[in-house]
Amino acid sequence: MTEKEKMLAGKLYDPGDDTLAAERLRAKDQCHQYNQLPPSQTAARERLLRALLGKTRGTFVIEQPFWCDYGFNIEVGAQFYANHGLTVLDGNKVSFGDHVLVGPNCGFYTAGHPLDAEQRKQGLEYARPITVGNNVWIGGNVCVRPGVTIGDNAVIGAGSVVTQDIPPNVLAAGNPCKVIKQIA
Repeated sequence: MTEKEKMLAGKLYDPGDDTLAAERLRAKDQCHQYNQLPPSQTAARERLLRALLGKTRGTFVIEQPFWCDYGFNIEVGAQFYANHGLTVLDGNKVSFGDHVLVGPNCGFYTAGHPLDAEQRKQGLEYARPITVGNNVWIGGNVCVRPGVTIGDNAVIGAGSVVTQDIPPNVLAAGNPCKVIKQIA
């Protein structure tokens, strides 16, 4: 099994693998190119993002700056909007539904490191998928951790650290993020 296959399967893998390092460098070059475009060049911005991201549906906007590890693991639904400073560490799939709003300076991190110090010293990590449903609003400065699913119509309060699944139709906030109330 290649390191990329291990990564996509959620197993411990070596991110220093030559293939993975080359794919990350390609994505970072594309992000850099995207971030240097004038905001008024909307068609060029969209073209670059469609080439970088794994799957896009309909119209979407990702404000600059934007950073990701690979790009090919990111899926963006129709009417997606991400404000400035989006970071997606996409060692595994990150899927955003339709009509999702993401506030400024948010991070979606599929990557994690083992608790075992010996494995960490070897440079190993794992990546677990993140899924964001339809009609979700994520406030500014939110951190979403590996393996989390956020249900349809949920609202995540600003500054939250989402460490576990959030059900649909709720307002959730805090560190760690917890359900505050039903909203639908």
